Amino acid sequence: MIKSRASNWSIVFAGVSGALAVFLAAGAAHGLKDRLAAVDLGRIQTTVRHQIWHALALLGTAALATITSSSWLRVAGYGLALASLLFCSGLYLLSFTGMALFGWVTPLGGRSFMAGAGPGHSRLAPWQT
Repeated sequence: MIKSRASNWSIVFAGVSGALAVFLAAGAAHGLKDRLAAVDLGRIQTTVRHQIWHALALLGTAALATITSSSWLRVAGYGLALASLLFCSGLYLLSFTGMALFGWVTPLGGRSFMAGAGPGHSRLAPWQT
């Protein structure tokens, strides 16, 4: 039985995000080689790896939230989801459009990832039982 409904959205978000990453990786590997520059394809590959890790981290946070209810886990989940949206979408849009404006969104995603990872890790600290 899931303790918190807050973990439900994060499980769905992690699944959709992971599926989207696989879809974009396949598209970059097969359908976009002739349409994008090598640097853009490399950026997409890097972004896909980050998106998969974000999805797995969010899934882990959601799994922890099913065991224990914590405001820190909610903050971690929101931070990881926001990080995935900002970081990955900024790099994808930069790769597909070539507009440097989208590259400015990426550092905000990185900061969101740190904000999400911090509370999640503090919940795993050995002195908290």
